[in-house]
Amino acid sequence: MPQTNVSRTMSTQHPDNVNSPFFSDSPELHGDDEIKEAFYAYSHIHCNEQLWDCEGKEVDNFVVKKLLNKYEPYFRRHKLGKDVFLTLRVPNPSVEKSEAKILLETLESIPRNFDAAKLFYNEGIAPIFEIALPMTTNTKELVRLAEYYKNHVVGKQHSSIGGDMTIAEWIGNFQPEKLRIIPLIEDKASILSADSIVEAYLKKEKIDDYQRVWLARSDPALNYGNLATVLVLKVSLQKLDALQKKSSVEILPILGCGSAPFRGNFRPTNVKSFLKGYPSVHTFTLQSAFKYDYNIKDVTNAVEYLNATKKEKPVNVDEKRCLEIAEKLILEYEKQVKLLVGFVNNLAPYIPLRRKRKLHIGLFGYSREVTGFKLPRAISFCAALYSYGLPPELLGLNALDEKDIDCIKEAYPNFEADMKDSLKLLNKDNLSIFPHEISDKISRISGIVEYETDESHKKITSIILENLKHNDYRLLSENITRAGFVRGFLG
Repeated sequence: MPQTNVSRTMSTQHPDNVNSPFFSDSPELHGDDEIKEAFYAYSHIHCNEQLWDCEGKEVDNFVVKKLLNKYEPYFRRHKLGKDVFLTLRVPNPSVEKSEAKILLETLESIPRNFDAAKLFYNEGIAPIFEIALPMTTNTKELVRLAEYYKNHVVGKQHSSIGGDMTIAEWIGNFQPEKLRIIPLIEDKASILSADSIVEAYLKKEKIDDYQRVWLARSDPALNYGNLATVLVLKVSLQKLDALQKKSSVEILPILGCGSAPFRGNFRPTNVKSFLKGYPSVHTFTLQSAFKYDYNIKDVTNAVEYLNATKKEKPVNVDEKRCLEIAEKLILEYEKQVKLLVGFVNNLAPYIPLRRKRKLHIGLFGYSREVTGFKLPRAISFCAALYSYGLPPELLGLNALDEKDIDCIKEAYPNFEADMKDSLKLLNKDNLSIFPHEISDKISRISGIVEYETDESHKKITSIILENLKHNDYRLLSENITRAGFVRGFLG
């Protein structure tokens, strides 16, 4: 099956970075900083795709015009929509009711962005033709989006106005005629049903070439725990590969990984080993820590390496066994995370912000298993627990027995390496502040692999605990940032 011209790397706006990029005057990126960021991703680190969030902020309906006007020489040589790509992430009206009409504004802006690019290039290349729908749980959500655009954005051009002409004759043609919709799937049941959701969509929309499918990594980890999420994703990727064989449509998974071990452990310095763990993923997200918290040479080398590789067969897994283990892990993770809510929320207000907006609401508030308490989003959750010296990916692992671990090592080749990366951030001296149900189990789990403690990180997390004990909030945020510098990510 031929590989399509779809990006291997996608730059995103996830605010998990410690360092501020050189092109921003403020630690918090906003507005035109994100225009600069898109150009930086394309031109400096050679990432071929930029995700543009249209959730939780004012929609910039002129992003294409700004890019083309501000960086004309670059975009003359690299055509937007052909050589480099801009993909929108829009609100999901089924979940984000207060943001729902932003979806309509965003869809209406796509033909105008087409016109801007047509004037620039003097040819009909669509600068935006793909949008990602977060928290997708069924096919109907995708079909509604595709049909609204075809019928009510582009379709209205054929309507008569004033009795003497069509809207297209009055305003001009509306293009592109249709969009590619990417389901962004974030809850366990839907991730495990991703193949069914996509199969029905392929049939409904008569897609016969390729289809992208975005599997979330951070929010599922927040909801179900890190290791359970890995196992669920492995099963889903195997099912999507089976769908590709069945449908003869190229299925191109996107995996939304961050640099924190809890959110994927995807860093410029470990892309080769990471790729072995997820060989069937086609596109990898380069979040802010990946781009800004590592040496630029390591970043560009990693991106060039990823861009040169090709999607392969998934890791073969025993689906039934993986899901049995996942359920054990989830039950234990839920018990432990409930005991940590107060600790997380106590530290979360002092975690520095990196974007001047809120991200989409995520699934935690909609999960039946966690009704009754609130946690911050995944990045802040991680930043808080790592700052205590308690790596969140250790939660729930005490549920495993030796047979489980043997199965996990087969399905998850990077298990031991990721555990070492996690355990080096553990500060055992700080465990005494947590309930014994946490401290005792984490102490036992720490012997699962041999590891070396990062002494610099241990020292700063001990200072953070002292700041908290003495209500020294002035230094707390500064030391949380210092610990992030050592880790190579904020959260």
